Amino acid sequence: MAKIGIFYGSTTGVTEDVANKISAKLDNADVHNIAGNLEKMNDYDVLVMGTSTWGYGDLQDDWLGVLDDMPSLNLSGKKVAYFGTGDQSSFSDTFIDGIGIIHEKIKDSGITLIGETDTDGYEFDGSRGVEDGKFLGLAIDDVNQSDLTDERVEKWTEEIKKAL
Repeated sequence: MAKIGIFYGSTTGVTEDVANKISAKLDNADVHNIAGNLEKMNDYDVLVMGTSTWGYGDLQDDWLGVLDDMPSLNLSGKKVAYFGTGDQSSFSDTFIDGIGIIHEKIKDSGITLIGETDTDGYEFDGSRGVEDGKFLGLAIDDVNQSDLTDERVEKWTEEIKKAL
């Protein structure tokens, strides 16, 4: 069984709550705030990384503190899944940009990306978290679509399990 580490950065608690919901659905998943725990990523076969996006496309502060050090990790061969939280109405041009920023930093590190999701059901104008018409991971808008969060987490974690 693959060892799963969930790493998140959260300012208001929304991303932390989603991390804990994901953990409850994935057996043997450990949850860590990324602040002060970057090196722990080396201990896991599967990395689930979550961040909110702030302002007009800014990465959450906990991730800003470790982003430049991420390429120094040995991520080769690891499966990586992302989840992002944001507001698709107020920040339509930068919805969940944070996962795209993290992915850009590590995409050439030998990782295998898992957990991409369809953009259907969302209304936004642009995102660095979208490639080839799909979100790089799970997109959560707890501001405008909080009633869909649990359903989206459930569906996404089932897909993650299949990819393991």
